[in-house]
Amino acid sequence: MHLTKGRPRALLLRALLRSYRELGGMREWPKFDMVRAIALGRRTLWRAGTTLVSDGLLDDADDVFFVDTADLQAALAGQVRDLRAVAGANRREYERELGRRAVPRLLVSTGETVYGPATAPTAERPGVLAGTAVSPGVYEGVVRVLHSPVGAELRPGEVLVAPSTDPGWTPLFLLAGALVMEVGGVVSHGAVVAREYGLPAVAAVADATSRLRTGQRIRVDGVDGTVTLLEPDTAGSETAPLTPSGAPS
Repeated sequence: MHLTKGRPRALLLRALLRSYRELGGMREWPKFDMVRAIALGRRTLWRAGTTLVSDGLLDDADDVFFVDTADLQAALAGQVRDLRAVAGANRREYERELGRRAVPRLLVSTGETVYGPATAPTAERPGVLAGTAVSPGVYEGVVRVLHSPVGAELRPGEVLVAPSTDPGWTPLFLLAGALVMEVGGVVSHGAVVAREYGLPAVAAVADATSRLRTGQRIRVDGVDGTVTLLEPDTAGSETAPLTPSGAPS
């Protein structure tokens, strides 16, 4: 029904706005409940782990997270299993996977893994690392290589070099002058946030965290998708970062 301007339409609009304000937040409830359920599951497993430690089947309660359900149920049922060996082997495999630098671009249902950049990167030249341009702008600054945002010390204006990013890295974008990632594309987390913050960014730079070192001075070109080494790494990252050579577009 078409309503002309006037009091009826104003009342309807007010009712719609009230409903939106009161009910809009409910879209987050399923996620909230899921996080609570996961937290409850972790607490339950950890209590089971403390029981297994007291029974002499595990060395640490956290080891329970490296035991599968079948072995855990068997142990709680009194069936003797070498949980220490199982947990130790699974923990070692987990730590080995954490160190994996080559991340598959695609996993298909048949188990096939596809590696390599999503798009063809710029050809590399001496002193220039090539990747995929994901956020425009040019910036010169000092490198800070980080593998985790936990306890990270990033100085204002430093170039953040990371394997990849997720929402946990977002606070560091307030300090960074530019971003370089080993994996990712134009719709990855780091690329999207870099564009929102106006930071030049290059992704898909192979082995960036090992080829670049904290203290090096580089130029990040978020238009050409290149990272240029301006000088070798210094004694550390105490040198103040350079100012931008070009404002991000």
